[in-house]
Amino acid sequence: MCNEDIFYNEAQERSLADKFSKLFSGLERCPESEQKRKIEEMNLMVEEMNKEEFKSIFTKELYDRISKMIEKKKITTNNALVLLKQVGYFNVLKTIWGSGFHYSELNNRVEKMIAEENEKKEEKNEKLLVDLCECFLFLSCKFSKELLSICEPCLLKVTLRKEENNEAQKEVEIALLALSCVHGDHPIEQKLYLNEIKEIIKYHQDYRCLTCLSYESAWEYLTQKFNDSKFKGSFFVDEWRRAREESLEEVILNELHFAREATRELEELMKFVDWKREKEEERRGKEVKEVLVTRRWLHTLWIFFRNFRFWKEEFAELIGIIVRVYRASRINCKVINCQCIRLFEAVTGDRDATIEDLLKSGIVSFFLEELQQSTIKSSMTCQSLTFCFSISKKLKEKNKDEMEEAKRKKLKRKVFEKLEEKGYEDCIIGLCHYIIHGSFGDCHLIENCSEYFVYP
Repeated sequence: MCNEDIFYNEAQERSLADKFSKLFSGLERCPESEQKRKIEEMNLMVEEMNKEEFKSIFTKELYDRISKMIEKKKITTNNALVLLKQVGYFNVLKTIWGSGFHYSELNNRVEKMIAEENEKKEEKNEKLLVDLCECFLFLSCKFSKELLSICEPCLLKVTLRKEENNEAQKEVEIALLALSCVHGDHPIEQKLYLNEIKEIIKYHQDYRCLTCLSYESAWEYLTQKFNDSKFKGSFFVDEWRRAREESLEEVILNELHFAREATRELEELMKFVDWKREKEEERRGKEVKEVLVTRRWLHTLWIFFRNFRFWKEEFAELIGIIVRVYRASRINCKVINCQCIRLFEAVTGDRDATIEDLLKSGIVSFFLEELQQSTIKSSMTCQSLTFCFSISKKLKEKNKDEMEEAKRKKLKRKVFEKLEEKGYEDCIIGLCHYIIHGSFGDCHLIENCSEYFVYP
């Protein structure tokens, strides 16, 4: 980064932090209407902040101060929530994870307010409850089962709104983004969420009424339900968990067509991402919204592939688009690039992918290209070698059925010719010394380089 860029970043950070702090300090000494105007101005600053600016401002001390201001009636609850929702929204969208809110007095105050508002039999303020739940899910990092049983159904009601105006769409987007923060180690019963989230996804598939961020958030919320780590530990519980996951698998893959939809969404996002512009924005500590949504899709796909070892033919097209995202982002966006690498590791693990599907997806050619460009310190070298060893192993497995065996031999010849054309064996021999001497750190590679070869 040149000196001019460094000066620009430091000056902008000082300017935003100073302006925000000055406006915040003045909130206690002005009437409600003036508070509202200042908070709108502060919310615009929140949108412009990069991660460093954000973390420097939104600390435990600031959240404690907001709590005291609410207690002493120096800021209205509504105005405080308008600010906190904006802070929470960008906290999640930009993946700025911190524990300042969770350990603050404000966290305890919000939890108490959610419980009290939910317990009201009459004159319950539904909007207030929604705002409280969204702020809590956005900003906290630990959720009790009791609070989730209030927040999730409350926000799912918001997602079912069918109005197509911009205001309603934004409300749905905020609710779904908040729900996507609920990780799988915070389980609630399927009956409290499954029908509602299925309905919102299906309705969008028919009418295309959600924003791209809303739709991704709906899928992330649903796929997170696979990560139910608290229920591991006994045979009967594991059996229950397995049955539950099989029902989710059926819904996600066959009823809601996850692979098809993820492929379509990534293809659409690719049309609108200017990767050169993204590189410039990244230098200044910012990211284009389409890139942020692309990152979220890649994370959702990683959750999905990490938790299931099966394979479906339609995954080939999905992997193909991930390869395209990797190639497009390779020079200009390191974060996306690293996510793709992590996804390749999850996708090409021990699963029932056929060689035909892998060839069709383009991932075989992709890994061969990576090997040709490999350096010893490349993060893709170990991935490429592991993947190619897996291909070699699959092609060596003989089949007792004569027709299947003939098919295997034909495919083996096809793959051999492809590998020979790409100079694959020369690459392996060149890397052999480093494999033997463990230069790839924790990667468990085979020392006998011939194990990576495919013979006709």
